[in-house]
Amino acid sequence: METYINRTPIRNWAEDDRPREKFLLKGRHSLSDAELLALLIGSGTRHDTAVDLAKQILKLSHDNLAELSKLSISDLVAIRGIGTVRAITIIAALEIGRRRNESAVMSREKISRSRDAYEIFRSTMGDQISGVWPT
Repeated sequence: METYINRTPIRNWAEDDRPREKFLLKGRHSLSDAELLALLIGSGTRHDTAVDLAKQILKLSHDNLAELSKLSISDLVAIRGIGTVRAITIIAALEIGRRRNESAVMSREKISRSRDAYEIFRSTMGDQISGVWPT
């Protein structure tokens, strides 16, 4: 039987430390990757806060958002507290980010250097070819 550390629920944290309030008070750039993921997760479980769940997800992807974008629904639901709906929410958010990057690249008029070509193909091919594209 597993033992659990009694974690303080986020609602009992100092207001400046709660992800939603921190976002409002200090801006989106002040949040860690785990805190941003926690906002997508929404709430924790009886044993883990949303931030704890987010840290587990990041650990699964070696704290690398590019690797996180390669995880499947089944990879994510293997974490207790992450069900299909939460997994889909995370994957959808990463896909929106990928499409945003792709849209920004497509607005360029011409390729004048190798970096321009890299930027065009990075978002399209990056998730498909592991270890080839630098991040």
